[in-house]
Amino acid sequence: MASQDWFDKDFYATLGVSKDASDADIKKAYRKLARKYHPDQNPGDAAAEAKFKEISEANSVLSDPEERKEYDAVRAMGGGARFTAPGGAGAGGFEDVFGGMFGQQGAGGTRYTFRQGGGGGDYDDLLGGLFGGGRFGQPTGGYRGYGGPTKGRDVAASTTLDFVTATKGDRITLQTAEGREISVNVPAGVADGQKIRLRGKGHPSPDGGEAGDIVLTVKVRKHPVFERDGLNLRVTVPVTYAEAALGATIQVPTLGGEPVKLRVAPGTPSGRVLRVKGRGVETKKGTGDLLAIVQVAVPAHLSKDAEEKLREFAAQLPDENPRDDLLAKARSA
Repeated sequence: MASQDWFDKDFYATLGVSKDASDADIKKAYRKLARKYHPDQNPGDAAAEAKFKEISEANSVLSDPEERKEYDAVRAMGGGARFTAPGGAGAGGFEDVFGGMFGQQGAGGTRYTFRQGGGGGDYDDLLGGLFGGGRFGQPTGGYRGYGGPTKGRDVAASTTLDFVTATKGDRITLQTAEGREISVNVPAGVADGQKIRLRGKGHPSPDGGEAGDIVLTVKVRKHPVFERDGLNLRVTVPVTYAEAALGATIQVPTLGGEPVKLRVAPGTPSGRVLRVKGRGVETKKGTGDLLAIVQVAVPAHLSKDAEEKLREFAAQLPDENPRDDLLAKARSA
């Protein structure tokens, strides 16, 4: 946007906020107006489309702290001032803007000499002092600083993935609010709450610069069997009392593959972790393991014969309390 436009347009009035409005107030006002005048809400309405462009232009400047500071500085130089050639028809010109600052009066009004090249005191030095070292005359017109045209605004979005897609990765298609389809490469191992930046897919630049980005927040649905633990996958595996006490070979599920066999050693307690190397999350940074957590399943119903045999078995056990150590630690803490 040219600096001339910054004199002509009152962006605060466009958004309906005061000049000392906070960033939150500006954002709130913009969103309210954007919803009202968005082309999707007003198909074929040229006036609404023009209004939407005006409020988008105003927001692109006022939502950027640096641009807002520059805009306020330009507007503060005097209402109605214009960057026009000296001696041209009509009032105004560089004299209107800088006359009060330097006071160099000559015949016919204030005049300035802007020297090009070395030796100091050139055109760029004067304007650079006003605008923090920037330059006029950028290809896009107006003051833009060394950075060139303004980048378009980023867009925040979210999507929900199933557990397998988030773990193994895939290419998915999303649809924007404008109905535009975007192809997204979901990397393997993306975590719940992770953000993916889609460069150049956000709002277009107001002055010919690069488009903004879409910042996509990923939500991952829970899996009925597996849980993520970094690059590892955790699964709780129930075993019978007899398998835990006597030992057994059991089958353990894997994510999207065939079950694997694991050996449960005799006397394995609940909570013991059995590790299957290389069957976790596979990413460019590495591959995790499958962690099988043993859970001893206690039978809910026993026949009278089984109950009697279990009592006989309990009578043969050593006379010790497995909670003695726990109680002692609690008392000494």
